[in-house]
Amino acid sequence: MKLAKDCRAGKNPMATMHEMAYRADHCSIAVRRFPPCITCRFQSGHSTMAVARKRAHCVRMKKALLLGAPLPCKQGSHPGRVHHLSTCVNVKAYNEAGKPDSLHEKPYDATYEPEVEDEHATHSQIRRNIKIGLYFTAWWTFNVIFNIYNKKVLNVFPYPWFTSMLSLATGSLIMIAAWITGIVEPPNVDWDFWKALTPVALAHTVGHVAATVSMSRVAVSFTHIIKSAEPAFSVFVSRLLGERFPLSVYLSLIPIIGGCALAALTELNFDMTGFMGAMISNLAFVIRNICSKQAMKGKKVKGINYYGCLTILSLAFLAPFAFAMEGPKLWKEGWSRAIQTVGPNFKWWVLAQSVFYHLYNQVSYMSLQEISPLTFSIGNTMKRVSVIVSSIIIFHIPVRPINAMGAAIAILGTFLYSQAKQ
Repeated sequence: MKLAKDCRAGKNPMATMHEMAYRADHCSIAVRRFPPCITCRFQSGHSTMAVARKRAHCVRMKKALLLGAPLPCKQGSHPGRVHHLSTCVNVKAYNEAGKPDSLHEKPYDATYEPEVEDEHATHSQIRRNIKIGLYFTAWWTFNVIFNIYNKKVLNVFPYPWFTSMLSLATGSLIMIAAWITGIVEPPNVDWDFWKALTPVALAHTVGHVAATVSMSRVAVSFTHIIKSAEPAFSVFVSRLLGERFPLSVYLSLIPIIGGCALAALTELNFDMTGFMGAMISNLAFVIRNICSKQAMKGKKVKGINYYGCLTILSLAFLAPFAFAMEGPKLWKEGWSRAIQTVGPNFKWWVLAQSVFYHLYNQVSYMSLQEISPLTFSIGNTMKRVSVIVSSIIIFHIPVRPINAMGAAIAILGTFLYSQAKQ
C-alpha cells in the first residue's frame, strides 16, 4: 500500500506502509495511519508501530508485518479481511488518484493526526511517565540531602575515610536486610560475577573516597563544579582505548574545561587537596563506568541488586584502608569533639548522610533501567545544578559573579556533551 503523499521527513517516498512502520519510524504519517495490532491489542495495548519498533512481541503480528498477513480493510467496503490491502478498490482509487472514496474517506492531509485508538497504551505510558518523574524527584532530593548532611558531618568530624566507609556499610546492611526479608529478590551470582565486578568496585571505592576527601576540604558547590568535568575524562580515557568521537563531542568539552578552570581560578576558598580529590573522583568514576560496561556484558544482575553487590564489595576494599589511614583512636577522639560541639543531633547527621547516600545511588540505578542514557545524562546534569544551588543557599557560600559564570559555563558544556554524545 503506497502512501498518498511522500513521507514528511523526506525519506522513502515510495515505501510501503509496512516498510515505513518497520524500518522508518521517523515517519509520523506511517506511525499514525498504520492499523492497530490485530492479534493482541486488547491484551497488551500495543499498536503495530510499537510492536514493530520492539521487533514484534507476538509471532502472528510479526508475520503480519513481514509477510503481509491478513489485515482489516480500513475503507470498509469488504466485510472480511483481504490478504493484500492493495486489492481493495477503495485503497487503489485513493492512492492512484490521491482522492477519497466518496463514502468512506476524507481528503488526505499531511498534518492529520487521528486520535489515539488504544486507551490502555495511553494509560500505560502515563503511568510510566509518572514513575520516571517520581524516580527523578527522589534521585535529586536524596542527593541534595546526602550532600548537605555529609558536609555538616565533615565540618565537625573531618575524617572522610570513616564517613565513606560508614556510607558503604549502611548501604550493605540495607541490601542484606532487603534480600533476607524478601523485599528484593536476591541475585543469583557466582564466582565469575564477583571476579568481573572487582575492578568496578575498586574504581567505585576510589571515586567515593576521593569525592568525600574533596568535600571535607572545599565547599560542596566547588566539588560539584569540578565533578561536572567528568565528560572530559570520559572522552580522554575512551580515546586512549581506541574509541572515536564526532567533532561535536570534542567541541562540547571546550566550555566544560574552560568553565571548570574559571571556577577554580576564582574560587575564594581554593584548596589543592580538595581540587585534586574531585579530579581523582572524576577519573575513578569514568574508569568504573567503562569497566562496568565491559565486564558486565551478559550478566543478568542489574539495577538495585547490581548496586547492592557493588556496595558490599567496595566496603570490603575500603575498610582496611580506612583503618590504616585514620584508625579507631582518631575516630573516637573526633567523635567526642563532634558530640561536644553539636550535641546529640550529630548522630542523626551521620545516620542521614549514610542512609541517603545509599538511597540516591539506589534510585539512580533503578531509573537507569527505565530511561535512555541521554535522559539519564541530562538528569545527572540537573542533579548537579540542584546540589550546587541548595548548598550555596544553606551554607551561605559567598559566590563572585565570575565564579558563578564559570560554573554555569561548565554545566552548560556538560549538557551540550550529553546531546553531542547521542
